[in-house]
Amino acid sequence: MEQPIALTAQHIIATLKEAERVLLVVHQHPDGDTLGAGNALGLWLQSEGKDIAIFCATPAGPDFDYLPLTKTVTSDPEIWKQHWDTIVVLDSGDLTYAGVEQYNPHACATIINIDHHPTNEFFGDINLVLTSASSTCELIYRIFSHNGIIPSKHIATAILTGIITDTDNFTNAATSPLSMEIASTLLATGGQFNRIKDRVYKQQSIQSFSIWSTILARLKQHPSGIVYTYITQKDLAVANITDGDLKGITNFLNVIEDGDARMILKELPDGQIKGSFRTTRDDVDVAAKAKKLGGGGHKKAAGFTVQGPMEAAIKTVFKAIE
Repeated sequence: MEQPIALTAQHIIATLKEAERVLLVVHQHPDGDTLGAGNALGLWLQSEGKDIAIFCATPAGPDFDYLPLTKTVTSDPEIWKQHWDTIVVLDSGDLTYAGVEQYNPHACATIINIDHHPTNEFFGDINLVLTSASSTCELIYRIFSHNGIIPSKHIATAILTGIITDTDNFTNAATSPLSMEIASTLLATGGQFNRIKDRVYKQQSIQSFSIWSTILARLKQHPSGIVYTYITQKDLAVANITDGDLKGITNFLNVIEDGDARMILKELPDGQIKGSFRTTRDDVDVAAKAKKLGGGGHKKAAGFTVQGPMEAAIKTVFKAIE
C-alpha cells in the first residue's frame, strides 16, 4: 500500500515544482487540520519561489493565526479570476464541502486533491486520499517524506497542529502509532507543541463555561438513537462569547453512555447550522449520516452544514438520516 502512496506523493511534488502559481483551498469554516495543511504546503511552496494564495469560502478565525499564513487567507471570490497553474484542495471530500464548486475549479487548472475522509469523491486530476491517516496534515508530512523534504520549524508546527487537532490531542479513534511517531519526529524538528496546546486547548474563559449549562440542559435523545443538543447566536450573545469559546464540547458529549451517537448543532452568524456527529461505537457510521446532509468525515466523527433556522434544521437532519 505504501508504494502507490509514494508514487502519488512524488507526482504531486513534481506537479507543484512545475507550477508557477498555486492556489490552495482550505475548506469553509476551517479547522486546525485544513489550515495546518494549507500553511505547511504554502510555506514550502514559497520556499520554492512559487506565487501562492490560500482561499477559504468563509473567513478564518483567530484561533490558528499563530501559523504564519493564516492571516493571508482570503475569502474574496475575485481570486478565482486570476490564472492558476494548479489548485490544491485540502481536507475536503468534495468541492461542495470545500465551498468552491460554484467557481468550477476544473476549468481553471490542474486539481490536486489531498484528503483522509472516507466520503471523498476523488474529484482531483491527482488524488491522494488515505482514510487510515489521522489527518490531512499527516498526509502532507508523508508527501514531504517521500520526496526527501525536511520540514522547517514553522512547517513542522503547522503539520503538528493538524495532527493534534484531528486526533483531539491523541485521544480519539484517529490516533495511530504512525501519527504519534510523526508527531515525535516533528517535535524533534522544532514543532512547537506547547504553543499549539496553549492556543488550541487553553483559550477558554470562565465566561465560556457559563453556556455549557444551557447546552447540557437541552440534551435530548431522538428515537433514531442520536443524543443531541444545540446552541444559537442569541445564546452566544447573552453569554458574551463566540463560537470559538466552545472548543471541546462536541468531544465532551462522547462521555454520554446513552444512545448510538452524539450531535451538536451550532447556529452560524450567517444563519446556517453547522452540525457535528460523534460516536464511540464500532457499528455506527456517522460519516454516512453526514453524507446524507451534504457533509462528510470519518466513521466516528463527521460534520455537515444545513440551512436554518434551528427548529427547521433539526427536522431536516432527522428526516434525512431516518
